[in-house]
Amino acid sequence: FFLYAFLPLCLLAYALCRSLKAKNICLLVFSLIFYTWGEPKYVLLLMLMSFFDWFFARRIQLLKNRGAQGQKKWVVFACVVNLGLIGIFKYSRMICSTIGYVPEFVTRITLPLGISFYTFQLLSYVIDVYRGEAEAQEEYWHVLLFAALYHQCIAGPIVRYKTIAHELFTERSSLSEIGDGCFRFAVGLAKKVILANACGELADALILSEAKLSDAGLLASNIEVLSAVPVAGLWIGLAAATLQIYFDFSAYSDMAIGMGKMFGLHYPENFNYPYISKTAGEYWRRWHMTLGSWFRDYLYYPLTLGPALKIRKAVTKRTSRKTGIFVQNLFTMVIVWACTGLWHGASWSFVLWGLYWCFFMILEQNFLQKWLEKLPGFVSHIYMILILLCSRALFRFGNLRYTLTILKGMLGLNHNAFSDFTTSTLFKNYVFLLAFCVIAATPLIKMLLNRLKAFAERTSAGKAAASFTEYALIPVSLLLISTAALVGASYNPFLYFRF
Repeated sequence: FFLYAFLPLCLLAYALCRSLKAKNICLLVFSLIFYTWGEPKYVLLLMLMSFFDWFFARRIQLLKNRGAQGQKKWVVFACVVNLGLIGIFKYSRMICSTIGYVPEFVTRITLPLGISFYTFQLLSYVIDVYRGEAEAQEEYWHVLLFAALYHQCIAGPIVRYKTIAHELFTERSSLSEIGDGCFRFAVGLAKKVILANACGELADALILSEAKLSDAGLLASNIEVLSAVPVAGLWIGLAAATLQIYFDFSAYSDMAIGMGKMFGLHYPENFNYPYISKTAGEYWRRWHMTLGSWFRDYLYYPLTLGPALKIRKAVTKRTSRKTGIFVQNLFTMVIVWACTGLWHGASWSFVLWGLYWCFFMILEQNFLQKWLEKLPGFVSHIYMILILLCSRALFRFGNLRYTLTILKGMLGLNHNAFSDFTTSTLFKNYVFLLAFCVIAATPLIKMLLNRLKAFAERTSAGKAAASFTEYALIPVSLLLISTAALVGASYNPFLYFRF
């Protein structure tokens, strides 16, 4: 319905609009319809949060224009309201479970689609106005449009207001990039329904589906099943799950960026082939880049220059400058990565997942970096892949007992066999898919296509053929193949919808 009705209708209506205001009204209407279709009862929450942040930013701008004090209190109000609302809807059950009492009304609270993403976008808008990096919008519906853009509001990339404000409200390019947008969208669609879904099927067959894992009543039986999975089955299943989440999430980002280009908007890149990384630090510079930069600019730097700096000075007085710097960095990193874990999921296992990455980041910064640089590239890459697979065991299962069972089984410590008939049969059925996915997770295919395009464009006929291939043949072919894969398939949402 989205591919063949909603999106074409939106493009047609948008193209018929003449003024920028009319185009924006068109985008807002379709965005609210889109969000209401997926989350009818929580569209009011999105509108309410947008209203609060519009109001807070207006108050900050008014005080700034007058040269008056009191701007910071409105930033505090914005933090309290935004983080308070996401706390209620996303973390109330976790908090109550930790305390040991979960009221009945808390069990009825469901997670609103995209709340982790649009909350960060709205909060960055208010902070940027406070910092003088953006002008506050006079119109409430402009802020609502920024937050509700259906291309990316549900699962990113996280777009900052200052990045897109000019294109969204001042000057926007025409439909000249619609070809690039269609190509990027079609690639993302194919990555999701062909590669990610197939990898997910393999992972579910080997290491249980997420539906079974999410059922607390099946904990004991699930652990019994996982304990019996062969060593090879656990490694292959975890590798498939690792490939699945990359192709699933990067596919959504590709589709969002592609749709943005169709409408003359340029969203930031969110992935840069993270699985070719050789260190934990490099991996997080390549994975979900908009989230990483958000935490860096709005949490890491303020902490480093605020509370962490005071701690550093206090430690330096009693020990040494080197120790003070280490404690300052440790304090900041622990908070940032604990928050990163919490952002991904409302459970202590996700906090542990964030601290897991924090441990390796600190280890590399202080001890391993020079040693890793001296190692052959493939050795560093193996080190990174092992870290990644172990982290995925914690991320996917969301329960420490599951994770420990998986990790023990990968070493054969569950008294499990190395392989069995089911594992070998599934591997043979999926081996070519897995091989292609490994290649597709590197820049190799993109580099090859760019070279072929450059070679073809040496002549006018070749240039025409290259344009036809890029803007017509490939997008249409991928769309048809993806449609065929979707027909008759069960509902399979993007993984990051639950964050």
